[in-house]
Amino acid sequence: MAENTYGTYLMKKDTGDTYSKLVDIKDYPDLGGSPEMLDTTTLSDKMQTSILGIQKSDSLEFTCNYDKSTYTTLKGLEGDELDLAIYFGGTDSKGTVTPTGDNGKFKFKGSLSVHLTGKGVNEVREMVITIAASTVIDFE
Repeated sequence: MAENTYGTYLMKKDTGDTYSKLVDIKDYPDLGGSPEMLDTTTLSDKMQTSILGIQKSDSLEFTCNYDKSTYTTLKGLEGDELDLAIYFGGTDSKGTVTPTGDNGKFKFKGSLSVHLTGKGVNEVREMVITIAASTVIDFE
């Protein structure tokens, strides 16, 4: 069965095992990448052969709407290694959405940077959070 992306959250660890929503996001990146292919071809092989190497990890970029307060908070987190997570799933009670991660939690450590994106006439101001993961993204 297919699932909708509604209820996807970028989370930050507070204390203990408690996570809270860092910011509302408009998109999220691939949560992993293809491994390097290590060439094992010999002069006896009719075709190239390989084994899997280390998995690639590109920067993780999240687009969100610009808000001065949120931007200031994110700027204050730059340079810190944070416990982060992507949660799939939440509950909606009378318009208040609570992230639960019922459909998956992807946890990792990383450092973030935030910048504003260029815009034109009649567009929404946006910012992009770029995260460099310093650990493997673990599925919980």
